Amino acid sequence: MTFIINSTDVPSGLKTLEDMNKRVSGIKYKIKFPVQKKPDFINELRKRVELYFETNNISKYGNAGMAVKSVIMVSVYLTPYILMMSGVIESLTWIFLNWILMGIGMAGVGMVLMHDANHGTYSKSRKINKLLAYSLYFLGGFPPTWQYQHNTLHHGFTNIDGQDEDIDPIGFLRFSPHKPLHKIHKYQYLYAWFFYGLLTLSWITIKDFRKLYLYQRKGANLDRHQSFRRLKFNLILSKILYYMIFLVIPMILLPVSWSWILLSFLAMHFTSSLILSVIFQSAHVMPGSEYPLPDEQGNMENNWAIHQLLTTTDYSPKSRVFFWWVGGLNYQVEHHLFPNICHIHYRNISNIVKSTALKYDLPYHVETNFFRAIRKHASMLRILGNKTAVINSA
Repeated sequence: MTFIINSTDVPSGLKTLEDMNKRVSGIKYKIKFPVQKKPDFINELRKRVELYFETNNISKYGNAGMAVKSVIMVSVYLTPYILMMSGVIESLTWIFLNWILMGIGMAGVGMVLMHDANHGTYSKSRKINKLLAYSLYFLGGFPPTWQYQHNTLHHGFTNIDGQDEDIDPIGFLRFSPHKPLHKIHKYQYLYAWFFYGLLTLSWITIKDFRKLYLYQRKGANLDRHQSFRRLKFNLILSKILYYMIFLVIPMILLPVSWSWILLSFLAMHFTSSLILSVIFQSAHVMPGSEYPLPDEQGNMENNWAIHQLLTTTDYSPKSRVFFWWVGGLNYQVEHHLFPNICHIHYRNISNIVKSTALKYDLPYHVETNFFRAIRKHASMLRILGNKTAVINSA
């Protein structure tokens, strides 16, 4: 482990942090994780997890409880909309509160239903998973770009600067010690929460378009069955339909001014965005997180499984209610090691993951509750904004 102190101590072969930034931002090679370093860890872990499912005679996919939870989350998202559009709710205050409730449901649909379907773990059926992954359209997002950013970049290269776009937000925020440090970052622990509330607003406006063109230039295969031209058409059409359903129709039908509808619509997205951002960022931008970099040939120091342990944190492991509501995303370590297993099983396999990691003298980061995780995340934002801070990095 290397410590970067005041941007002067950097990996060997690089003279300054600026040199490192140039190398990372201009990566042209394929990043490679070695398989020879402690391969017994992941081999034993996989065998133990497989044995758990065989012994208990259960499927790795979702179950009836998963379906019930999905119906509840979809209802929280769409029932307020239906009540407003049908005229049952007409009060100015209640209309606004219903949009807030929709924001909570929106986040719930994303975490409980769409996320697992996107990873192909909701059902054994590929068709059902694909169909449910399309629920992202009803949240304002675009599945092809989100899947590439999340499945390929985030899961494949967690916390690797220049690869994982989850730690590469707008310039007002600094989530990696390898990013340029600006004076304004000193206060990011105070203002970051506002920008967290803009996540899905970015989806529904410019981000999906920007990412589609970016990935096309990089040669990414977003959908082998669709050309770039077809993807662009689908993206434009999906945005038009989304705005028609969730903005234009309410402006026409609801007995309040268009400006109040717009404000309520923005409040819905701010609520959803804040929930989603805090849930995900509290798992990776933490004081215990590492930010490994490849060497000049693109080789990483640790194998992929160990890399996930070094860059990921669990939280609130004892709360069944929280686990239920966030779709098991408080067990991010388990999710990153086993993205091919439905989240309903993470709680039960967490002890297997923890004990196996400790057996091989590997870290297993976990915070006792969600509020402690948020405090630690805020602390990390402050550390990343302070030029004299000590940052863990590989």
